[in-house]
Amino acid sequence: MTARVLVVDDIMSNVKLLEAKLTAEYFDVVTAFNGLECLARMEENVPDIVLLDVMMPGMDGFEVCRRIKSNAKIAHVPVVMVTALDQPADRVAGLEAGADDFLTKPVDDAALFARVRSLVRLKLMTDELRMRESTGQSMGLLDPADNLLDASPAGRILVIEDRQETVAWFASALSPRHEVASVDTFEEALVRVRGGDPDLVVVSLGMRGFDGLRLCSQLRSLPEGRNIPILVVVSDGDRRKLTQALEMGVNDYLTRPVDKNELVARVRTQLRKKRYADRLRHNVQLSLEMAITDQLTGLHNRRYMSRHLDNLVASAKKAEKPIAFVIMDIDYFKSVNDTHGHDIGDEVLKEFAARIAANVRGIDLACRYGGEEFVVVMPDTDVAFAYSVSERLRHSIETTPFRISRAPNSLNLTISIGIAGLEGPDDTADALLHRADQALYSAKKSGRNRVVADAA
Repeated sequence: MTARVLVVDDIMSNVKLLEAKLTAEYFDVVTAFNGLECLARMEENVPDIVLLDVMMPGMDGFEVCRRIKSNAKIAHVPVVMVTALDQPADRVAGLEAGADDFLTKPVDDAALFARVRSLVRLKLMTDELRMRESTGQSMGLLDPADNLLDASPAGRILVIEDRQETVAWFASALSPRHEVASVDTFEEALVRVRGGDPDLVVVSLGMRGFDGLRLCSQLRSLPEGRNIPILVVVSDGDRRKLTQALEMGVNDYLTRPVDKNELVARVRTQLRKKRYADRLRHNVQLSLEMAITDQLTGLHNRRYMSRHLDNLVASAKKAEKPIAFVIMDIDYFKSVNDTHGHDIGDEVLKEFAARIAANVRGIDLACRYGGEEFVVVMPDTDVAFAYSVSERLRHSIETTPFRISRAPNSLNLTISIGIAGLEGPDDTADALLHRADQALYSAKKSGRNRVVADAA
């Protein structure tokens, strides 16, 4: 894996040493020698990760990190503090400032490279979500996700450990802000994660009953566990297990003996990241839904219908089953807008859409085709059955007034409907749509308020 790494240190020899090591591992390295230069470099070209010294003149690494994490454009970039400071309080200060990790010099090369690769992999996934979200924003569909430091979230923490005294210590350290549960078997851990219960999983790699690394691998293979942050607890000096854990996608780690404040800080960091990623995923899903949904009525839009109809027709022909295409139009709808205003016209369209949805089956595809025209595609349905459903809907519209928010408080309306069915293996979606449209035209031409089926 290649990545763009920004190395920040005020001592030239430190910068050159890290640059040489990272370049040998095929990373693209950019350098800066103070905090202001670091921030300027990030504005010019956002890196994939920052290796940041703490003790620098003018602006120390803690302040640089705080500024990075408060900038929505670059807050998602992982920051690893690489420093001679080695006290638990120093690590906590770095994590409180927003750093993703805190490595003490002299840094073990294998540990450094494993951590860089791990954080870069996680960032690339976030980058993909951010890119999709920005597309939704550019289309005016949604607001941006919250900044990473906008919240100090509480969460459901699952501790996987077979030493009860250790479980009790974790529960005491994380309560009452977090809801802490624990399991001590491999199978129960999988069951809890499959149930979608935890926001974060803490896995001890020193369990006596089973292999914690194997459990981490299994959790990452579960669809429900793919996006849950995993925090492993490893014995100080056990580089092999830590490196393996990071390579398989573990998010963060703690070394024994665990410092309570560091635990709280790392848990908070992972929950913030999860909340941010969840919001990004929600926005992406929302933009997808909005891209295929008519915003006024909540039905699918014409774009979605046009694309999905091809699939439905192909599937119907392959299975040698019928399919019916129903297109309907509110009669004299222009006069509703002209007489009562477009806001009342919108109320009518929303109620009409609701009545359509209430009269079709779950397998049917209901769409707003445009203006006052609506479409229902009915798989595994012949024209005769579609005709009876359409006639029932037409009669309901004719006999049940539309309620509106201004005088006269209700409107009597009618609809015209055209129907066409699939005509054999050589038929196409375009031809089906055209025949239904011609049937609708016949219904309009012959007096409106009627259902006409294509006779071809």
